[in-house]
Amino acid sequence: MAIADRVPSLPGRLGAVYGEKAEAVLAALDAEFADLLDEPSLAAADARWNERDVVLITYADQVRDPTSGDTPLAALRRWLLDNGLDEPVSTVHLLPFCPYSSDDGFSVIDYLQVDPASGTWDDIAELGESFDLMFDLVLNHASAQSEWFAAYRRGEAPYDRFFVEADPTLDYSAVVRPRSLPLLTPVDTSRGERHVWTTFSADQVDLNYESPELVARMLRVLVEYARRGARIVRLDAIAFLWKRIGTPSIHLPQTHELVKVMRDVLAAFAPQTLVLTETNVPHKENVSYFGQVDAATGEADEAHMVYQFSLPPLLLEAFLSGDATALRDWLANLDPPPPGCTFFNFTASHDGVGVRPLEGLVSDDRFAAMVQAVDRRGAIVNTRRKPDGTDTPYELCVAYFSAMAPEEPDEELHVRRFLSSQAVMLALRGMPAVYFHSLVGTPNDLAGVTQSGGIARRINRHKYDRAELDEALAEGTPQRRVLEGYKGLLAKRVAEPAFHPDAAQHVVDSENDAVLAFARTSLDGKRRVLVACNVSSEPQPLRLPPKLPMTEAITGQAIDSVDRVRLQPGQAVWLTPR
Repeated sequence: MAIADRVPSLPGRLGAVYGEKAEAVLAALDAEFADLLDEPSLAAADARWNERDVVLITYADQVRDPTSGDTPLAALRRWLLDNGLDEPVSTVHLLPFCPYSSDDGFSVIDYLQVDPASGTWDDIAELGESFDLMFDLVLNHASAQSEWFAAYRRGEAPYDRFFVEADPTLDYSAVVRPRSLPLLTPVDTSRGERHVWTTFSADQVDLNYESPELVARMLRVLVEYARRGARIVRLDAIAFLWKRIGTPSIHLPQTHELVKVMRDVLAAFAPQTLVLTETNVPHKENVSYFGQVDAATGEADEAHMVYQFSLPPLLLEAFLSGDATALRDWLANLDPPPPGCTFFNFTASHDGVGVRPLEGLVSDDRFAAMVQAVDRRGAIVNTRRKPDGTDTPYELCVAYFSAMAPEEPDEELHVRRFLSSQAVMLALRGMPAVYFHSLVGTPNDLAGVTQSGGIARRINRHKYDRAELDEALAEGTPQRRVLEGYKGLLAKRVAEPAFHPDAAQHVVDSENDAVLAFARTSLDGKRRVLVACNVSSEPQPLRLPPKLPMTEAITGQAIDSVDRVRLQPGQAVWLTPR
């Protein structure tokens, strides 16, 4: 059997990318997948997703417990179970857990090994007994410390074509840059000095997807992750995959075609696994990774899910300005995902709050005010290099909890504003994802930035010893209030059919620029939730048509009439008919 027999779409898809070289790619795939071609595929899931889906984003070594002798992966599992999080959390997203050399995991040395400093594959399997799993495939680049790159420098086949080489005398001004670092890095090889393409850093060398053997190897890694239990695979930095001098080298047609290849290969070998693309770019570019609706399947043909990258900065801007209009207008004009797809909603992750997704959504003045506001809250601004050579803000490195602080210190208001921001995210159409540091209300880790020598993203990547975490979550602390409040939100969220990822959503006119309001309706039409949030620092009336009687689901409070609701500063409500 050949791989084209298992994945009939491959010859056409690869032909669109490689032309006459497609046969060489198919031959490399036949060799790479030889031991799997006659094996049955993994079982498909009964349903793709439902309202019980909540993803927790975390590092594999997020929690350490040196007194127990547990590996960090085992300590993480124990902490999650000790806090009852196996009930409201369906899936744990383990950020890159392979051996690495920089960027907290995103410079992979060996794709099929677990970093011994975090644990073992057995630890991951044990975590998978309590939760579904999500893995990162860091497929744009590999570590300059990897054996692959060492073999490249020695000139050994096939590794001598595994990385993108480039001529430093050519013009690269059209290339879209996510960083303010040099695009090309000189390296010594057995063939003399070569310049390799390094989109993100000199230690992260871009992989060459024009190499048949490289494509085959990465597709096998993708399938191995699914076989190791990944229900979701996140395609890291996928937008930069294909390079062409004279083009922006982002979102190229070959990249989109390769996403389709990945989805089709998974459908053949591991149909339960979902594809999530990570493209921190303006919204229209981002949703292009859903692809086109396939007439044969009735579903879109690229990613099952895309990150809702415009949500974190828009939600933050609304609370910092006290004005929900930019967020409201974006939601009002947000097209629903195509059939078989959904959004991956979040407010925080291991990275900073990306601001490219704000392009065209807020004015220059409002953006500048937002940057000043987060600066007052301790944020560090990372920049990227524009084609004209100037640097511009790319992301705001800040803990989302710290970013949501009111202008004047007020612990109660601070916790309320933060939890309300999370209540909005949890209620939106799509699958919600919660960063570990949002779950426990971790503030800015400025000491971590200093200890790292100034790595700005460390502000939101604190690693806890179990004793330190337990102390931070002691009764009465702000972090404890956040954790308990978050657990309450999650428990109510997963029990509400109107929050199914596919349930309808429409924006409601609150007649108040400080109040965001939208409604969700269950798939069967029997349940409706009105979500409203006051992003300002003043109490606001909820001017909506009265419906009697109502229950505020977050607190359980009975309400006689919606028109009598008065939202406290920074308060969010989930209103359901009684």
